[in-house]
Amino acid sequence: MRVSPRFVGRLGLADAVTVANAALGFVAAAFATVNPTLAARLILLAAIADGLDGVIARKRGGTPAGEYLDSLADVASFAVAPALFVFGISRSAFVSGGGLADASVLLAIVVPAAFVAMAVVRLGLYTAYDLGDAHTEGVQTTLAATLLATIHLAGVADILGVNEAALLLGFAALSVYLMVAPVTYPELFARDALLLGGLQALALLFPTFVGRVFPRGLLLFALAYLLLAPRFYWRSMGS
Repeated sequence: MRVSPRFVGRLGLADAVTVANAALGFVAAAFATVNPTLAARLILLAAIADGLDGVIARKRGGTPAGEYLDSLADVASFAVAPALFVFGISRSAFVSGGGLADASVLLAIVVPAAFVAMAVVRLGLYTAYDLGDAHTEGVQTTLAATLLATIHLAGVADILGVNEAALLLGFAALSVYLMVAPVTYPELFARDALLLGGLQALALLFPTFVGRVFPRGLLLFALAYLLLAPRFYWRSMGS
């Protein structure tokens, strides 16, 4: 029986990075309920890998499998992993006397589950309709996952004086809508994507350096894109 070379011979370097992204998503998910901070850092590492595979594909060429592998990897890294991350923090926060209150357990399970569902829908719609365009509709799953991880690493709950589980569940619930909202988001210029990747790297390597300056800088960058890009960044692209 002849063995087809399709599982190795038809994949490129960019595909290998994409597959590594999927593996990072699993590791982040595995740590989500035991070490949320490490899980958040791994989600940022997966986001860097997600950007890197695109750079490699543009420089060295991609393969027909690349676009499908990318969406599949993103399900692991930017749907399941951040959802389990939010669930892990919520479960720890809501545990009382060895059990969970009914309303709390519903929030801790239903919101992350809805996040996964809408992320899958978002990735499917992107692959079918927006792939290769300079813009996309709805907030990118990578951005939503990055914001969830960065909210934790930046210590936003402590700054605001609120319960972190409630804050993360609230943003995850908002992301459920934003990922499929009819709002157009432009792709980042190369220089801005490089800046984002640099901030992600610094935030994951030095999350507590000088008052958490790197996670907080990343958070400001991501929020600025989330809130302003549909109107102002799009115009700067001359569209």
